[in-house]
Amino acid sequence: MKTFLSSTTVAQPTGALNAANADAVRQELLAALSSEQCGGVVVDLSQVESMDSAGLIALAASLRAAQAAGKFLQLRQVPPSIRIVFELTQLDGAFGLTQGAELAMAA
Repeated sequence: MKTFLSSTTVAQPTGALNAANADAVRQELLAALSSEQCGGVVVDLSQVESMDSAGLIALAASLRAAQAAGKFLQLRQVPPSIRIVFELTQLDGAFGLTQGAELAMAA
């Protein structure tokens, strides 16, 4: 992960976000969110090729943790094959999906 601006952390997972690595991704996101300097996390999914239910659960758990801490977690550059998962589960609105490089600094 890398810090963008002074309080936003950007995470960019690659490949598959699935049962094999979902817990590691969740732990990384939670560690970033627990940092005093972090105001929120933007997860850039442009390099993610596939995602299963374990990946979706990891992101949802991270979103809940961010909200509980008064921070934000936003997904951006979500590929169409991944976006459909969020649309079918009606979680696209909860995550504040964006297509471009823009960042939402607060929910």
